[in-house]
Amino acid sequence: MKLFLHFFLSSLLLLSAQWPLQASAQMDHSKQKHAKAELGTSAAWDAQGKLWVASKEAAADGKAAYVVLQSSLDMGQTWSAPVRAQATPEAISADGENRPKLAFGPQGEMYIAYTKPLAKPYTGEIRFVRSLDGGVSFSAPVTVHANRDEITHRFESMIVDTAGRIFIAWIDKRDAIAAKARQQAYTGAAIYYTVSTDQGGSFHADYLLAAHSCECCRIALALNPAGRPIAMWRHVFEPNERDHALSELHVDGSHSDLLRTSFEAWRVDACPHHGPAIAFDAEGRRYQTWFNVKNDEGGVFYASTNAQAELGTPIKLGNAQAEHAEVQVQGKTVTLVWKQFDGKASTILGKVSKDAGSTWEELDIAQTSGNSDQPHLLTGPKGLVLVWRTQNEGLRIIPVGSSK
Repeated sequence: MKLFLHFFLSSLLLLSAQWPLQASAQMDHSKQKHAKAELGTSAAWDAQGKLWVASKEAAADGKAAYVVLQSSLDMGQTWSAPVRAQATPEAISADGENRPKLAFGPQGEMYIAYTKPLAKPYTGEIRFVRSLDGGVSFSAPVTVHANRDEITHRFESMIVDTAGRIFIAWIDKRDAIAAKARQQAYTGAAIYYTVSTDQGGSFHADYLLAAHSCECCRIALALNPAGRPIAMWRHVFEPNERDHALSELHVDGSHSDLLRTSFEAWRVDACPHHGPAIAFDAEGRRYQTWFNVKNDEGGVFYASTNAQAELGTPIKLGNAQAEHAEVQVQGKTVTLVWKQFDGKASTILGKVSKDAGSTWEELDIAQTSGNSDQPHLLTGPKGLVLVWRTQNEGLRIIPVGSSK
């Protein structure tokens, strides 16, 4: 019963995440203050210390939209005027796991990826836009994958490695549909990815990372100490266990062997819309969070590896209503945050360890009584901040450790 309640509340929050944008110092959308938009928002720091955010702005017809960008030099106290990343509006997803993504290259290149829903339910294309002049002008949107069937290409994640190469991974159903046409069984979806080695001017072929993934949980991407991208996702292990897997992505489309990273052995023919998060320290130890079900109760878990790459005993974060945890590592400081709903309000809770996870301090960071996006932890020139967009308060930039 607790699991069903958790899914119901999470789905209710996602489905109801429509709200009037507010014209305020928190985020200036004065020209759209009577419009409605989904709450899914991404953030990234540029090399000059500006905090940028990417979100969705509905077009006048209410059907299409734009990705809009704003920047702040004062931790969100004031924001630049919104800039549209497309000249022509189109359908854009911006709900929780499926929000526009934002990243910067080593020379200040700005990269935006998003899902464009198609007419058929649960289908889409992964779109990409870039700016090579600091957000003054933008390229025309392109679809990054070669496969153009009207199928699921959704829930993209993007990361730029230390050499400036762009990796975009997404959930893809081409193989499931092909198997069905052959009257063969196929569990779940698949993970595909592509790479650009020319600042987003072009993308290589569609590379299959893993068959039999969950259908709509986010793909976590992080760089290891060598600067190589590591992907972690909810995988479907035989006979039908929806635990998590990890692999290192390579530019040529190859990847390391899949490594299982959670062991709750959850057997369910459904997707909980709860993807994992990962981070690495300078020694290569992995820190991960994930949602799974154990002993018939859903929960968010955290664990880390030791110097021998052995995963420690998972610890549960919060109560059965905890969701969408994130993790960041700075030296020996490990910070965890997650959202928790008590039936009346959503609270961002957390834990911080100054000794690589040996001891912990509890954090109570922020709260809202309205709808809200997932929490996002961001490390930048001014330290670690929580980026959290809420219906009632707008876009909040909160140094981690501050009070509500």
